[in-house]
Amino acid sequence: QLVESGGGLVQAGGSLRLSCAASGRTFINNGMGWFRQAPGKEREFVAAINWSGGSTHYVDSVLGRFTISRDHAKNTVFLQMNSLKPEDTAVYYCAAARYGWIEVRASDYDYWGQGTQVTVSS
Repeated sequence: QLVESGGGLVQAGGSLRLSCAASGRTFINNGMGWFRQAPGKEREFVAAINWSGGSTHYVDSVLGRFTISRDHAKNTVFLQMNSLKPEDTAVYYCAAARYGWIEVRASDYDYWGQGTQVTVSS
């Protein structure tokens, strides 16, 4: 129901734009989030946006470099990633929260995509 795209290999300092398209149902009333998981590490929160798109929240390590946004008409959520660093390398997952507000815990998300690989070379 959630399908991520836009991952790939990029050099440090470069940019990528991830997309998360919903199908089968609409998530316009749900908060949405992006998480990532690097090899050997736990899945971590990256960014979240509330149902209206009027409120966002980021993990400190991406603040000022990543931007989360959503397009209700397209039922899609985006993650614009600029000034990428090697430590941003991970599988990135899109998720839909149980409620409409911002959530930072993975346990508060009910729907998950399959993930898209982002690799940043130094």
